[in-house]
Amino acid sequence: MTSKKLSIIIPLYNEKETIARILERIAGVELLEGIVKEIIVVDDCSSDNSRVAAAEFQKDHSSLDIQLFSHKKNRGKGACLQTGMAKATGDYIVIQDADLEYDPADYNALLKPVVDGYADVVYGTRFSGSKPHRILFFWHSIGNKFLTVISNLFTNLNLTDMETCYKLFDAGMLKSLKLKEKRFGFEPEVTAKISRVKGVRIYEVGVSYYGRSYADGKKIGWRDGIWAIYCVLKYNIFSRR
Repeated sequence: MTSKKLSIIIPLYNEKETIARILERIAGVELLEGIVKEIIVVDDCSSDNSRVAAAEFQKDHSSLDIQLFSHKKNRGKGACLQTGMAKATGDYIVIQDADLEYDPADYNALLKPVVDGYADVVYGTRFSGSKPHRILFFWHSIGNKFLTVISNLFTNLNLTDMETCYKLFDAGMLKSLKLKEKRFGFEPEVTAKISRVKGVRIYEVGVSYYGRSYADGKKIGWRDGIWAIYCVLKYNIFSRR
């Protein structure tokens, strides 16, 4: 019997200090039910040596299924994910940031509801469960929860963390969506569109969160929050395809 495959898509932009470390952590995870890993790194025209660091790791770990792609100009996280999805050959797709905020050890928790036949999509929530969560910004957490609430109002879901990086999808279902957002609007867009898939089964599981401060290199800011609100309205009201 052929093993199922998990495609891990990593958007990469100016994370030369962490990309090899996150790849090492992914390599160390043994997935349940004998599921194999396909790692797809998409460098978004980094201005540091992120791509070099990823290429060196790929060369030094030839036994791992690591694919490295590059954008010739900076196009955004959503564009990286679209490139990765087009290249993915797995049965399932999970999104992994190139920093160290999310722990690949949580992949099995995300996979279990799917493997057990209950879910098609699993969100990893930072706001519930017993796993460790770094305490950082009050207003940032309020903003995340606000975005989740207004998204839920339109999708009629009861998610606790729409903006989470950790989203695991049935690959065929995800690829059937016509995703348009090139930057940080991916989260509200994919949530709006996946919620309208007939019969979709969406679950949440608690995941660890080792959040970064802006001094540590965190990139997302208040402008991205404003854009996310726009995307919630756009993809739930004005552009539903």
